[in-house]
Amino acid sequence: MNRCALIIGCILLTLAAPLSLAAADAEDTRNGLPLVYQSTFDSGLEDWRFTDEKAWKIVEEDGNKVLALTAQSKYFPPVRSPINQALLKDLNLSDFVIEVRLKQTGREYGHRDLCLFFNHQDPAHFYYVHLATTADEHANSIFLVNGEPRVSIAKERTDGTKWTSAYHQVKIERDTAAGAIKVYFDDMEKPVMVAEDKHFLSGAIGLGSFDDVGQFDDLKIWGTKVE
Repeated sequence: MNRCALIIGCILLTLAAPLSLAAADAEDTRNGLPLVYQSTFDSGLEDWRFTDEKAWKIVEEDGNKVLALTAQSKYFPPVRSPINQALLKDLNLSDFVIEVRLKQTGREYGHRDLCLFFNHQDPAHFYYVHLATTADEHANSIFLVNGEPRVSIAKERTDGTKWTSAYHQVKIERDTAAGAIKVYFDDMEKPVMVAEDKHFLSGAIGLGSFDDVGQFDDLKIWGTKVE
């Protein structure tokens, strides 16, 4: 290869690299939705607001940083609903897919839980998924908080969530046009909870628990942003 051809080849290779990266990003979609946020919790907590920031911190686990809820928040919600909430700032979504790894680090009992919040309007108006050991009217379901104590709205759900000492993969899908909410736990093909509701069609996304401790990592969100 002569010098001119070599130079041209290097230029083309340099130009192609960013295009390949852009194409890869463009292909990172779920249910046709673009990736709008991701975090491995290596860069701090500036993106988050808390019901009690003292209850949360970044901890290192086997050389990996994770978001840890370490204590009960000093927070009194306006209606009966989860105490421990970490909500993403400046991300208002309608349709979305959330994927996150989480680990329950509390004691075993019927309502041992972790939660994910979505379409969050204000402290008295939002949805949340409650993953708990045993299902009842107040546990292991999809809940609506609408200016009054939370109400289970799941049409389908399992008898409980089998927590271990390991991380579990969770996915939530929201289709506002259909009102659909689907929750997956470890098995990303078969939902463990299903609901239909259209009270809130956009809002904030969050992580937390009702009154337990746990850890979160590798959060990715695809969705439609709403101003």
